[in-house]
Amino acid sequence: MNTAENDQAIQALADKVMAQIAELFIARKIIPNAVQQQMLTSHVRAMALRSLTGEPLPEVEAELFEDISPESMSLAQQVVDLFGNLPKEEAWLLSVHFEVAKENQ
Repeated sequence: MNTAENDQAIQALADKVMAQIAELFIARKIIPNAVQQQMLTSHVRAMALRSLTGEPLPEVEAELFEDISPESMSLAQQVVDLFGNLPKEEAWLLSVHFEVAKENQ
């Protein structure tokens, strides 16, 4: 796969996952602001890249995420499960986006 094809595959996967996240947000009345949406989109694109390339995350400490609500962690895990091949640490990192966006309510 050349670079353009790789970029297209990453973007297609990220777009698919962002559509799923939009549905989750609507169902839970979570409305991220523009900056939060941009950061989430960037993170999901990086997740798509790691999913397709197998690039690992740096080590992440579970204790850093103890204050994240079970709802945000569950939402994040649902999204990570869409990829099918990412570690649980991805959900920990992603959960922060959901937690922050929930506070907009």
